[in-house]
Amino acid sequence: MKAFSTLYRTLDGSKRTNQKIAALVAYFRDCPPADAAWAIHFLSGRRIKLGVRRADIKAWAAQEADIPQWLFDESYNAVGDLAETINLIVPAGKETLGHGLTWWIEERLMPLVGATPDQQRCLLVESWKQLDPSGRFLWNKLLTGAFRVGVSRGLITRAVSEALSAPMARVEERLMGPWVPGPGLLAQLGDAASAADPASPRPFFLASPLQDKITDLGPCNEWQAEWKWDGIRCQAVRRGRRAYLWSRGEELVTEQFPEIARQVERLCHDCIIDGEIVARRDGSILPFHELQKRLGRSVVPKRILREIPVALIAYDLLEQDGTDFRDLPLSQRRGHLEELVRPVAGDQIMISPIVEGDWSELEFQRSQAAQNFAEGLMLKRKTSPYRSGRVRGDWWKWKVDPYVIDAVLVQSRRGSGRRAGVFTDHTFAVWKNGVLVPVASAYSGLTDAEMKELNAIIKNSGLEQFGPVRTVKPEHVFELAFEGVSRSARHRSGVALRFPRISRWRRDKVAAEADHFPALEAMITKTPIIKREITGELFPDWPGCGTDPTNQ
Repeated sequence: MKAFSTLYRTLDGSKRTNQKIAALVAYFRDCPPADAAWAIHFLSGRRIKLGVRRADIKAWAAQEADIPQWLFDESYNAVGDLAETINLIVPAGKETLGHGLTWWIEERLMPLVGATPDQQRCLLVESWKQLDPSGRFLWNKLLTGAFRVGVSRGLITRAVSEALSAPMARVEERLMGPWVPGPGLLAQLGDAASAADPASPRPFFLASPLQDKITDLGPCNEWQAEWKWDGIRCQAVRRGRRAYLWSRGEELVTEQFPEIARQVERLCHDCIIDGEIVARRDGSILPFHELQKRLGRSVVPKRILREIPVALIAYDLLEQDGTDFRDLPLSQRRGHLEELVRPVAGDQIMISPIVEGDWSELEFQRSQAAQNFAEGLMLKRKTSPYRSGRVRGDWWKWKVDPYVIDAVLVQSRRGSGRRAGVFTDHTFAVWKNGVLVPVASAYSGLTDAEMKELNAIIKNSGLEQFGPVRTVKPEHVFELAFEGVSRSARHRSGVALRFPRISRWRRDKVAAEADHFPALEAMITKTPIIKREITGELFPDWPGCGTDPTNQ
């Protein structure tokens, strides 16, 4: 545990990539293989569902500190991080056992699963007493599911690759999908003869935002343009008449989209298809918030299956019958994809249509994206292979300019972790019938200097306080940018903003000059343009779209 604590402090305290890589490589080379496997598990963002209630953790910590619950809650509100609060309040323990990370996971965390509350309390209290402050802080982070540190998935893959002297592509592929931390993981990652789980996805190829002039990409006929769909990125894996649907976050979402899985199972070949899951009814693409009603459910109710039908819009083919297509140019992969999907194309699975035209025509099509419930256009070089991660140059996302409104800051919440004690999560409102109505929350977009200034203003001039939340005198106006707006019965305002963020502080405006609610309502797209029935062909009647994979 001490070695893992040392690694955490190094990663958390460094901003230099090379220093982080060196620390990770040294840890993976020197620690026991089982500890390395668990470290990879948690560093890559995976968690363990322990079934311990946070309310119980707080209550047991207050009892161990011998303080009333209200005082612990006030301390937690002030600190903003539960693991840190426990570390500060509960009497310090000492490292009396000298065990490694694996022991603390398998003997102290894993037994919490399925244990009674009394058994859970005994395990927690005993662990708090037997760990020194640095180890206990990390153990608390793992306990509460709040373990995070500034390393990306790519950085971890690179470090493991270097530590094992193994190809990075192999390591990345073996770490996709489900795998169990254990002493044999490193050997599997380093063994050239080992094979990836056939039901697992492959590393996703991610597009980069297009920020230069479109004409700088060169001749238009070297590029394939498609809609950037407003859905969930997905790889559909078919193995032996069984389908596995994987989100980009490597979550298995097959049970949430059973109708798509059934269509994938009907394909005549084992394969891996890359595409987008969208909500789609009567030939029309629905807003993203409709699709969200399907997510996070182990079983989707029949009512939602009926009311929110979905489709997989396929746009790439990575593998077929064991043959890896990723090194083929996009134009060839597209041709194979059409041959594979055409026999089952319909309401649940279809091919993403090509948007044709020169650069000026594509510019016009892009301007219509919001009405299509799309976020813009995807531009893909026809000769490009299917790469891994965000590699610039071959795939670009050409998104439409965001919507903007001027809104008034009405309340703020203290952050957690590094932002503990700082008001960073803000709620904004617009005018409706003479009253300010909250419409969005945002925390990103301010510079460090602006964040520091705003935090001081909130602390010095805030109104009422409710735990970590403080209401603010409505006098500061901010411009909010967002990708779209739709009606929502789940929000008090009746609307939901997609990806809201702060674009600038409008110091030139007073609260009375902020936008009014009708301005938001006017942004709601009422009639989607994408409304075409699927026939036996691949979108033959969609304007501006074709199926020629070369598109010369």
